[in-house]
Amino acid sequence: MSELMTMAELGGPLALLGGAIYARKAHPAIYWATVGLPASVARLVGSYSSTMDACGLTVQPSRLRALAVRATTRREVRPVPPRRGLIRPTSTGLRVRLRLAPGQEPADVAASCERLRHAWGVHAVHVHEIKPGVVELRLVGFDLLRKVKMPRSAGHDLLAVPVALREDATVFVRDYRAVPHELVLGATLSGKSMFLRNLLTGLAAQPVALVGIDCKRGVELAPFAPRLSALATDSDEAAELLAVLVQEMEDRYDLIKARQSIAPGTPDEEITSDVWGLPDDERPPPIVLFVDEVAELFLVASRKDEERRDEMVTQLIRLAQLGRAAGIYLEICGQRFGAELGKGATMLRAQLTGRVCHRVNDEASAKMALGDIAPEAVGVAATIPAERPGLAVSGDTSGGWGRMRTPYLSLGDAAAICRETAELAPDVPALKPFRPHVQALPADIPISVAKPHPATG
Repeated sequence: MSELMTMAELGGPLALLGGAIYARKAHPAIYWATVGLPASVARLVGSYSSTMDACGLTVQPSRLRALAVRATTRREVRPVPPRRGLIRPTSTGLRVRLRLAPGQEPADVAASCERLRHAWGVHAVHVHEIKPGVVELRLVGFDLLRKVKMPRSAGHDLLAVPVALREDATVFVRDYRAVPHELVLGATLSGKSMFLRNLLTGLAAQPVALVGIDCKRGVELAPFAPRLSALATDSDEAAELLAVLVQEMEDRYDLIKARQSIAPGTPDEEITSDVWGLPDDERPPPIVLFVDEVAELFLVASRKDEERRDEMVTQLIRLAQLGRAAGIYLEICGQRFGAELGKGATMLRAQLTGRVCHRVNDEASAKMALGDIAPEAVGVAATIPAERPGLAVSGDTSGGWGRMRTPYLSLGDAAAICRETAELAPDVPALKPFRPHVQALPADIPISVAKPHPATG
């Protein structure tokens, strides 16, 4: 009887232990909220001073403080850690601000992130500078990139689309007003197409003209044809389309110049140097150009092809150099993008401020994307595992970089979103000859009501 009672008494704790183990694997967010969060807070509070001392982040106290300690407690004066603020729990981790001591810098704390992670039992620790002398530690409780779930608060602004989740629980927003042009690299099955789908469907709900160049007969961009204002599926069409875009850019510059030639005494706010300063009723719609597999535009087989290639590359470079003020933005995608593509490749790459590097086949490809802006990120990009498609390293010319992952979005759902938003395509007369022909769907095919950003991936 006593043995049976003992087994019954042990049944409850064993069930709780088994539930915790299952939740940690299958539902990490629930495990963090119930078990991980209290445990990490206890570790942080209980070992804060000793951990900071072990990481070399303590400093000798001021003379006044040392005298006060000796006078009141008569104990040994010890080095003091950075002053800690309130611990703020989040759904994915913890946040706590530190006021650095004189002589310390954020890099000192960042160098100890791995030690802090192990000491406090969290998945990762990230350091962000808030203002001079104050940094914020962002503790992540579990691997956010294993099963991506975009925050509900990730909203959409004009030309700003939340595309992926960063490893520090923040959202990667592709903002064309801040970063006009971007290069996206990745090997086959690396998740590059998934990044493109999320970006395209996010822009589809906005009054933006979407233009595509897909020289692989349109296999990547053709499913989104209902929402595209123009689509070129071979090199000949691409050459004609790029020439039209350059002419559209020049026409928009003429419009801006005409607006600048106004009478003296006009308020300064009515004088503009780009399309965003024009009145709403005069401003042409922004254009985003997607180029899938840019290497196809550089490859040549004859002298005639070489002349066409040089013309297309020149037009792309002009759009990259001058298109921002005219409201024309570039999203260049490919597997590799280096000097071996030919004349103009490195010049074009230099104009692409944003960089996104998915899994690549060699380190040289990672250097093509990130080597000139964030050399320390090259090694991280070169070690992205094949079993995690959509995982990428993003960076820009400011030198900042970080890992992120795009949520899963099926091709069928992305195509359905483009069909449902087809009427939002703005009218750009110059692009009408390139508007793709869209066949009507059979009546027995239901229309999807998928959202642009699914919860998981």
